[in-house]
Amino acid sequence: MLRRIIQACFLIIGGTLGIFLIPDLLFLMNAGEMTLINNPYVTAVIGALIFYLLTFWAVDPVTNFVKWAEESLIKAPITDVLFGSVGLFFGLLVAFLVGFALNAIQVPVVNTVAPTLLTLLFGYLGFQVGFKKRDELLGLFSKSKKKGTEEETEKEERSREWKILDTSVIIDGRVADICQTGFLEGIIVIPQFVLEELQHIADSSDVLKRNRGRRGLDSLNRIQKELKVKVEIYEGDFDDIQEVDSKLVKLAKLTNGVVVTNDFNLNKVCELQKVAVLNINDLANAVKPVVLPGEELNIQVIKDGKEHNQGIAYLDDGTMIVVEEGRDFIGKRIEVLVTSVLQTSAGRMIFAKPKLMEKSVIS
Repeated sequence: MLRRIIQACFLIIGGTLGIFLIPDLLFLMNAGEMTLINNPYVTAVIGALIFYLLTFWAVDPVTNFVKWAEESLIKAPITDVLFGSVGLFFGLLVAFLVGFALNAIQVPVVNTVAPTLLTLLFGYLGFQVGFKKRDELLGLFSKSKKKGTEEETEKEERSREWKILDTSVIIDGRVADICQTGFLEGIIVIPQFVLEELQHIADSSDVLKRNRGRRGLDSLNRIQKELKVKVEIYEGDFDDIQEVDSKLVKLAKLTNGVVVTNDFNLNKVCELQKVAVLNINDLANAVKPVVLPGEELNIQVIKDGKEHNQGIAYLDDGTMIVVEEGRDFIGKRIEVLVTSVLQTSAGRMIFAKPKLMEKSVIS
């Protein structure tokens, strides 16, 4: 197939050259009166026949050259071909612009020979520059891409530093102690709509609500003034959303921030909507001391339980202990033996029985 294509190209070139060159050749040979030969169709056929005869010995070298060039291009890395072609294109473009300017000079050598030489020169230089500088160009592109990726990653990490406080965790007050210990890193963000809700609670006519609201405001003042953490007020609002919890989830989604709360329901909503959340209660449960069945504890029973003859006690961290047969020991400090530990969404619950009863059973 390749041989046929090359032969067709030879015929086309021969016919074209025959049309333009054979009349001049006849004129030089003083054979211009040969009108039968001096005809475009005849000269084209003569030129095509001449070049067709040339194909008998020229087609094989040309075919081998084309195959060699094809194999070389196939073996060459795509980056070499790509950047070499781009360099060649820009070199030819520069040669065309310079040659176009030289055409205005009415000097035969300048406006005829010079553009051809410039095309060869700039084409060669452009290809060499594109081919040999490919590594630098690739490094430049990869550097800019890497820079853009690093900026996106940095922006995402910066937004991940946003710890958005909700109303319940502010009123709780423990978040200030956590910030003081350094366990809560990043920027503490307090939305304006949370402040408004907190102020509304502090201005409530109900004494209990008013005290809780004021405690929350005192906690914020402590975080902002006494602790070495960065605090920002988010001024934006979502007028189309009424619930404060929904606004918090929306804000966390937009900023890729983390909601800090101790509200069990808000915690579940954040998990359902794939929003990062930190629950203070989960942290408190995680740092509570581990109590295993069979361990002994010294506790003070303070009240009776829900079931018959139960007593209730608490550890220092607030963990509730249900003491079986402990009602008779209310107001007393006794030794108890842990029987089981129950982990619930509200926290950890320990079941125990008085050690005195264990001894009496053994005896």
